Amino acid sequence: MLADTAVYGKGAKRKIPEDSILGEHLVRKADVLVSLKEKLEQELWDNDQHDLFSSLEMPLSLVLADMEYQGVKLDMNRLDKMGEEIKGRLAEIETRIFEMAGEQFNINSPKQLGVILFEKLGLPAVKKTKTGYSTSADVLEKLAPKHKIIEEILNYRQLGKLQSTYIEGLQKVVNKETEKVHTRFNQALTATGRLSSTDPNLQNIPIRLEEGRKIRQAFVPSEKGWVIFAADYSQIELRVLAHIAGDEKLISAFQNDMDIHTKTAMEVFNVGKDEVTSNMRRHAKAVNFGIVYGISDYGLSQSMNITRKEAGEFIERYLESYPGVKEYMDEIVKDAKAKGYVQTLLHRRRYIPEITARNFNLRSFAERTAMNTPIQGSAADIIKKAMIDMAERLREEGVKTRLLLQVHDELIFEAPEGEIELLKKIVPEVMENAIELKVPLKVDFSYGLTWYDAK
Repeated sequence: MLADTAVYGKGAKRKIPEDSILGEHLVRKADVLVSLKEKLEQELWDNDQHDLFSSLEMPLSLVLADMEYQGVKLDMNRLDKMGEEIKGRLAEIETRIFEMAGEQFNINSPKQLGVILFEKLGLPAVKKTKTGYSTSADVLEKLAPKHKIIEEILNYRQLGKLQSTYIEGLQKVVNKETEKVHTRFNQALTATGRLSSTDPNLQNIPIRLEEGRKIRQAFVPSEKGWVIFAADYSQIELRVLAHIAGDEKLISAFQNDMDIHTKTAMEVFNVGKDEVTSNMRRHAKAVNFGIVYGISDYGLSQSMNITRKEAGEFIERYLESYPGVKEYMDEIVKDAKAKGYVQTLLHRRRYIPEITARNFNLRSFAERTAMNTPIQGSAADIIKKAMIDMAERLREEGVKTRLLLQVHDELIFEAPEGEIELLKKIVPEVMENAIELKVPLKVDFSYGLTWYDAK
């Protein structure tokens, strides 16, 4: 019956609709789609997007369906043990926070926490809200050097989210019989064309904390004698930027397999390769990725913990070093203002009506979006193409290896140990040839008994 596999609503309101209601709903949707078919197809042809639809998105939908149906195996014993360990850590942190505060209170209550921090401990109030003191993450991070309690509170929040969202969240959605979770990949949800993952979201497991990374230990192969194989694109967005901008220095760096952050440090600080310090490389890395996301001097100053003036000068030196990037940024904004949209290498469009807004903040954000979308969107198109090509290659090879997950620039497989040597050859080969750019695409891979070990 249809109703056995369909639900609607969220959380406690999730319900299984009656067959008649669900059937009528599906018929209405199908009828609307059929009536719009001719009009939408013509629009695809007019926008030079028919190939994007027929050769990329439609074949990808079958690959995603197979991945969703396959699911990913969880080691429930390991997950349960992690949950107990995190509960213990939370209790320890809670005790230390109460000792520093001199009293017990609800750490998760912004109101109570605000009173403790800004009234009892006398820390400077960075920001106020209508209901009291702001205790948001950015506020607490600015206060971190002023009192040890702040670091404990930030750790408490991060671990609490891991426990509630990921440990308990996964425990709720796992199939008790197969011990698998079946995420849903949203193919047409994000503005850039990236895939997203829901119910559960397996693309967003936090990996800054070791406890977050360890959650990946619970993701295991579904067969004995199998391993998890992970392959990811190296700096794909910077490579796409080099291609789109046509900047000779960027292209040369990638063609000669140089460390791009060292190269940028050499250019921006005007030093030789051997003179680049770790701090110079770190700053160069921040501006490299910042440029990709259309970062402002304010945003860069926050991420690098420097003044806005210093950040502005840093961006200026970067753009002087890579004139092709500067020209690309100017031209793409001008183009977006004229057309009202920008597009990726495979003609995926993003309309940006705010690009001509009178409001400075709205217009500035739109300009950064115009710079970023062709880069991030093209990277998303490339990995989608790689998924289709990879699924086809696995069929041709007649192997048992299965594609399980896509996480941003990374593909996760499960495979028999006997197929690893073949995967080492064909996975980089397929992913690196998904599209032809002016610079080579580069893929790194690793494998292990769990997703954690594979990374």
